[in-house]
Amino acid sequence: MKVLLRSVRLIHKSSPFHQKEVDILIEEGIIKKLVASGDVLDLKPGTQEIDAQGKLVSVGWFDMQASFSDPGEEHKEDIQSGTAAAMAGGFTEVALLPNTQPVIQTKSEIRYLKEVTGKPVKIHPIAAVTRDTKGEELTEMIDLHYAGAVAFSDGLNALWHTQVMLKALQYMQKMDSLLINRPEDMHLNKYGDMHEGLQSTILGMKGMPVLAETLAIERDLRLLEYVAEMSVGASPRLHFSNISSQDSVRLIREAKQKGLAVSCDVAAHQLYFTDEALADFDTNLRVNPPLRTEADRQALIEGVKDGTIDVIVSSHQPHDEESKKCEFEMAAFGMTGLQTVLPILNHVFSQDMLQDSLLEKITAAPRALLRSDQPAIEEGAKANITLFDLDTRWKLNGSSNKSKSKNSPFWDKELKGKVWGTFYQDLYWTDL
Repeated sequence: MKVLLRSVRLIHKSSPFHQKEVDILIEEGIIKKLVASGDVLDLKPGTQEIDAQGKLVSVGWFDMQASFSDPGEEHKEDIQSGTAAAMAGGFTEVALLPNTQPVIQTKSEIRYLKEVTGKPVKIHPIAAVTRDTKGEELTEMIDLHYAGAVAFSDGLNALWHTQVMLKALQYMQKMDSLLINRPEDMHLNKYGDMHEGLQSTILGMKGMPVLAETLAIERDLRLLEYVAEMSVGASPRLHFSNISSQDSVRLIREAKQKGLAVSCDVAAHQLYFTDEALADFDTNLRVNPPLRTEADRQALIEGVKDGTIDVIVSSHQPHDEESKKCEFEMAAFGMTGLQTVLPILNHVFSQDMLQDSLLEKITAAPRALLRSDQPAIEEGAKANITLFDLDTRWKLNGSSNKSKSKNSPFWDKELKGKVWGTFYQDLYWTDL
């Protein structure tokens, strides 16, 4: 391919062109020229010119947590539709959870995901920690690591067994890989529908207490500290996924201050909604961890700003209509999220912050945690670029939605901030 992006404003702190209008010439997947706007004059035959004046360009975005339901539940999502949704959301790389049918727990299943081609999106498989993500017996983690698993997690299921969790942390030391755990005491949350508090009482629904999350975090931090004290080399690295409460932010902040090798992420929707949004029983808002209070939401936002929260994820969980068009307590947990990350961040944070430190939460930070190559926008580098703007208004509907599923609380609502294209090596997509 030969593509010239004209008159884009570059958001890339390490570049001398940061916050300047530039032309970017990409040939066969390589950035051949990066110059001030208007300086590219002589183009080779067949070069496609894209007038992107007024648009922003950054390093391609990386989603550290999504589900594509493939293999096993392709009626909800498959690799093709999932990567299409990722592209439309601005993501050039996506780490997929192992909760498929079968579970991602063998070398052949890792290979199946790594061999996805034909889309400007790179798939990074996360392998299961335990067989069938049941939390009881460890998988062949070392083999999976060398087969290409970028991290280990039981995904949507918590690592509930303390001895298994301890052994998993010890294995991490040998591989310098990342152990990702969803902090949840499943017994405390059993049969729960939403955050336990005033709103659950008013609505008459079974609550899911903050304690179910913080107890799990406290246990895992104690185990991490124990393994670190007993180890000769580097400490294992532990990552908490989808934290949702102010108490969780505090615990992780304190652990970081103590020097523990801990990190965490938050789902974009947790920064936008609170449990008050459940007043009309929209099943698309039935998520786990649940939407919590305004105080929790503000604490999560502050955690993003001060660096306690390392990464923002889409937590993309597609579901068919049968899983959501039912009584609230019967509905499946989760919402689609890949295409709404930018509008959410654009709504919650200032545009100045979004163009500065916030972008690192969906670019550099997830790659650093997963030991993935950090792309650059410079001459000679492989193309890995997201093109977007912060002012265009659009709606998520049957025309714009790229997922097979439409379980989004933003359906048919006006959103601000749009992705216009993604470029990954010699493949690209653009809506211009």
